[in-house]
Amino acid sequence: MLMSDTNADLLRRVARLEAINAIEQLKYRYWRACDRKDPETFRDCFVKQGADIDYGVVGKFDDREPLVQVFMQIALAKEGGNWLVHDVHHGKHPSITFVDDRTATGEWTLWFMQVNNKDKTVTQVSMEYRDTYVIEDGVWKIAKSHVTPMTALGFPMPHGAFTSSLPVA
Repeated sequence: MLMSDTNADLLRRVARLEAINAIEQLKYRYWRACDRKDPETFRDCFVKQGADIDYGVVGKFDDREPLVQVFMQIALAKEGGNWLVHDVHHGKHPSITFVDDRTATGEWTLWFMQVNNKDKTVTQVSMEYRDTYVIEDGVWKIAKSHVTPMTALGFPMPHGAFTSSLPVA
């Protein structure tokens, strides 16, 4: 094996590790945007046009904009200066596979909790994400995201329970 072959292989492997890190950071940024009620960052995680999104009971979408509208209706709802819904997304177990240098697939497990102050309920859900990522304008974006629910548990808030609200911006 020539030294240049070894260097080329090493550069390719480092580039793959950097791409995996960028994709993982993208997914974490997406979940953080959900929890922080940040529609602009949320929107920017997806390709500009033609995203294939199937979020089960939340809906199926063929572009990011209708999903962003649903996100804003739920996440940004407030009453009396307080958020009505608080979400917590904990994504784990990423498995990233490359199709080519500009396309990858990913599988994730999500644990999700929602505190709904309007309905006085708590919902806990686990699900699997199956995503496709592509490079758009030089950065990784979500082109496809489908979820498969695994478990769900919903219950009324216990009597005397309280919730802490993030300040409304």
